[in-house]
Amino acid sequence: MSRTTRIRTKVQDGETEVLVLVNHPMETGQRTDSKTKEKIPAHFIQKMTFFLDGKEVAVADMGTAISKDPLVGVKLKGTKAGNKVKVTWSDNKGETGEAEATIG
Repeated sequence: MSRTTRIRTKVQDGETEVLVLVNHPMETGQRTDSKTKEKIPAHFIQKMTFFLDGKEVAVADMGTAISKDPLVGVKLKGTKAGNKVKVTWSDNKGETGEAEATIG
């Protein structure tokens, strides 16, 4: 299934805030489907990696305690206009996604 990954950057006070929004169910495996009464299988993002001009600068190890459609943010120092920011993610079912942005 195709999932939307959006990335946004904002420069303020010498830092760049990178916000990433992923359309993802983030199921814990603990909830029960109200119609079938069966457990909904776990389905969650495990890792999100941030890159600045191709160099890995941050990694977020995630799990079941994150809400549906997570919004994850990091602040990066030492950035300048024109730098490329990329984020990739992978989940427990093998799905992946990515997004890129240029710092303005």
